[in-house]
Formats: sequence, structure tokens, C-alpha cells
Amino acid sequence: MTHLSQLPLTTVQTFLETKDYAVSGEEFRLLYDRELDMLITDPQPREIEKYYQSNSYISHTDSFQSFADKLYHLVKKYMLWKKIRVIEHFIGGTGSVLDIGAGTGDFLRMARKRGWEINGVEPNHMARGLASEKQVILMPKMKDVQDGSYDAITLWHTLEHIPDIDRQIKAMLDCLKENGIIIVAVPNFKSKDAKYYKEFWAAYDVPRHLWHFSQLAIERLFEKHNVELVKKSPLLFDAYYISLLSEKYKHGKSKFARAFWMGMRSNMSALQSKEYSSILYILKRK
Repeated sequence: MTHLSQLPLTTVQTFLETKDYAVSGEEFRLLYDRELDMLITDPQPREIEKYYQSNSYISHTDSFQSFADKLYHLVKKYMLWKKIRVIEHFIGGTGSVLDIGAGTGDFLRMARKRGWEINGVEPNHMARGLASEKQVILMPKMKDVQDGSYDAITLWHTLEHIPDIDRQIKAMLDCLKENGIIIVAVPNFKSKDAKYYKEFWAAYDVPRHLWHFSQLAIERLFEKHNVELVKKSPLLFDAYYISLLSEKYKHGKSKFARAFWMGMRSNMSALQSKEYSSILYILKRK
């Protein structure tokens, strides 16, 4: 992907000002790129690792400290099963899967139990350590993955973290079987809950999230690589979890009833607009 500094000034404008509510408290801008119909975090830190150094960053720690953590893990168990079923439907059974941004390895552990050959990439050393305790060995970088050919490559809320998306897509295609699928799940900044919470919307998660996608942005990013969208479907539980965190950022404490109401309103609104809080995309080579 073109670096932020290389974008013509006429193609970007400030969309929103927000801050890192989870770790640093630092302020950031979200710039709107009209050409791709997506938002860009500005500035993008050169040393991003320090922004992940928090015991509350649940995808790297398996934390059970807060109510939100417990809710996350409850939903996660169901979603792991659903994710595997989605892939098996399109593959027509089991096969080989590469999970990029594998976190603490729970998705791959579930896939292995169902008979999949697994491999994964996770840059965070703490998360890799927790995964290894589950007998899931993850590589720190994409280049560390041995040459292979995968039936499915998955990025569960990972694409928004990757600095160079174009290079990542090329690397994935080099590892993907001719009829293989790429599955991407990302937040949608055009959802009703995003519009309601504005700068407090937890799924902006700056600066860990470098990019913020619309549905059109996903199509345009992959079209450049001769990859087409096959199907998309909502991740309904995300609206409730994101709303719960957003309430905490906005009011200083989690307000379960209000978060549930906002999550429900967002999903109901999306029945017509199709702008769900998070969306799963299934993509294949043309």
C-alpha cells in the first residue's frame, strides 16, 4: 500500500480526531482517503510494539480480569466453531490453513482438533508464548513461514494492524493454492455504532489499527491483486463487544445495558444498510 507520506494531499482529509484509550493516551488523527474509501491513522508510529505492551490487550494475553474480558471469551468459544465451519463450507472439508495474526493460538488449536494442518504467524512474543503452551507453534514473521501451499489463509481482525497491505497480499497469494480462499474479518467504520460513538468507538483502537476499512475499501485493495470478493457476512456479536468498550472509553466505566442497546440498534440498522460493525470477507483469485 502507498505510504501515508506518498499520498497526494488532494486525496486525504481529516475525518476525526481520537486517541489511544487503551494504553498510551496519545492523540491521533484519522485521515479519509477518498480513492480507497478508508481511514488512515496519523501519525503511524515507527515503534509500534510499545502500544501493545498492556495486560489488558486481550488477544495477546488471554486476560480474564474484567467483565468485558469474560464476555469476550464466552463469545469467542462460539465464534471459533463458527469460523471453522465457514472455512470448511467453502473448502468442502478440511485442509491446510495459515492464520496470520494468530494471537494466542486458539483458532489454530480448534482447527487442528477438527483435522486441519495448521501454521500461523504472530509478531507478539507474549502471545506466541501462550500459544506454545497450547502446543501451537507460531512464527514471528511471514517470511519465517516455510514455503507451503494453503487451502485457506485467515486474518481475524489482523489486516488493520499490517503496515504494508499490498506486500502482505502478495505474500499471501504466494502461499495460497490456486483455488484457495482468503478470509478477512475487520471492523467497519461506516457502521451505526461507529457513527454513534465517534472518537470513542473502540474499534478505531489507534495506533494499533493503522487502517480503518469500508466494504468498498476491501474490494478495491484486493482487486489490485486480481482477487475478488466471493461472499461477505456480518459478525453480529462484535457490535455488542465494541459498544461495551466504547461505553467505557466515553464514560469511564462499562455500561452493559447501554452497550447492549447500542449493539442491538447497530445490528438492526444494518439489516437495511448492510453496514455491520464488523464484517467477514471471503476472497478468491479471479
